[in-house]
Amino acid sequence: MTRVRLEEIAHARSGDKGDGSNVGVIAYTDVGYRLLQQELTAERVKQHFSHICGGAVDRFEVPNLKAINFILHDSLGGGGSESVKTDAQGKTHGQALLRMELDLPDTMSLAGLKP
Repeated sequence: MTRVRLEEIAHARSGDKGDGSNVGVIAYTDVGYRLLQQELTAERVKQHFSHICGGAVDRFEVPNLKAINFILHDSLGGGGSESVKTDAQGKTHGQALLRMELDLPDTMSLAGLKP
């Protein structure tokens, strides 16, 4: 089994939703989206952000965009002007998530995951 960094098969956008961070991950291909559906769970994202996310992680699929959206509750220290965190709006959380590695099944080629 091969490991692949999320940034190789998707891009991301992130921002704030009050005290929560909103992170959208968009696959480059349909095959990549199917891999995200299987492997990119709320539990894995919660674990990846365990050092900043004090609340639950909600996951929403957006199939027409080949995207999965996550809300990381209690991750911004109050959010906006309340927070003393360096990134009070969660703008770096998308890039941070793209560093996560996923297991690529032996039956899947990395070539099918890139544009």
